[in-house]
Amino acid sequence: MNARADDPEFRSRIDHTLESFVEGQRAILAELGPDVEDLADAAIEFVAGGKRLRPQFCYAGWLVAGGTPDERGIVTAAAALEWLQASALVHDDLMDGSDTRRGRPSVHRAFEARHRTEARHGDAVGFGTSAAVLLGDLLLSWCDEMFRANGLPQADEAFRFLDLCKTEVVAGQFLDVAGQTRESLSVAEAMTVVRYKSAKYTVERPLHIGAALAGADPDLITALSEVALPLGEAFQLRDDVLGVFGDPELTGKPAGDDLREGKRTVLVARAAELTDDAGRALLRTSLGTPEGVDAVRDLILASGALAAVEDDIARLETATDEAIDRLGSEARQVLGPLALTATRRTR
Repeated sequence: MNARADDPEFRSRIDHTLESFVEGQRAILAELGPDVEDLADAAIEFVAGGKRLRPQFCYAGWLVAGGTPDERGIVTAAAALEWLQASALVHDDLMDGSDTRRGRPSVHRAFEARHRTEARHGDAVGFGTSAAVLLGDLLLSWCDEMFRANGLPQADEAFRFLDLCKTEVVAGQFLDVAGQTRESLSVAEAMTVVRYKSAKYTVERPLHIGAALAGADPDLITALSEVALPLGEAFQLRDDVLGVFGDPELTGKPAGDDLREGKRTVLVARAAELTDDAGRALLRTSLGTPEGVDAVRDLILASGALAAVEDDIARLETATDEAIDRLGSEARQVLGPLALTATRRTR
């Protein structure tokens, strides 16, 4: 096995597949007029510049299960996961009220700005909201449409994992939304959100989908979960750290957005666990307020919560490495670089 899932050539094939698909969709949308064709522009612009982690993990599962590197069908199947990711992010930005994504206006803000620039009638905010809901729904539909076109013989079994992925990420997202309505979450409760909102959706199910397409047996599927769950959890914990302490020039989002939005992340749960009563009172009054961001960030540092989460990431990285080693040296060649990309990143 000489192929690597993080091969730039594979990323290039993913990009080309997404662009070609949108051009086909554009021809359909164009018949309805320029307003609807704007959705195609928004879609391809939104997926530009993504990390392509989910397609890469899908390809990794395919390679570990013995799939051939040059099979076109796996590129189509893996690229479809970008539409699922895009759908989730468009809706996530809307729910969080985020102004930017990857250094550009979020979809609802872009359509809102267009409404104002063109001096359209009605409510600009409502127009942006409606456009984001509809685009997110369309992208989710495109995920299934593209995936069905992969032409591989094991597609039905892989589709079962894709269906699970969609159910789990929505459930995880709801846990996240519900968590923001509670005064606090324990570390264990926050980690459940991490597992279902991110770990399974980012790493486990993409690995399963790729492996299933290559005809993997149940033992390999289980072994891949042993890699994926700690790795996916470490990925999300790193994301949480970057959301509070990352460089906006690299992350494409303002630092502290999670704190402004009142996210009950593991960082916040660790801070509540490690601080004193005064610190917990500060969390109750300052988390979820624009003016409280600096105070909560300082508390996370002073309480040792950041250091504790970095320890959590290191522990999960060790568990990932041990699980990869159990799969053998060829799997190490495929999964090792991706594991580093997921957890040792700055954006």
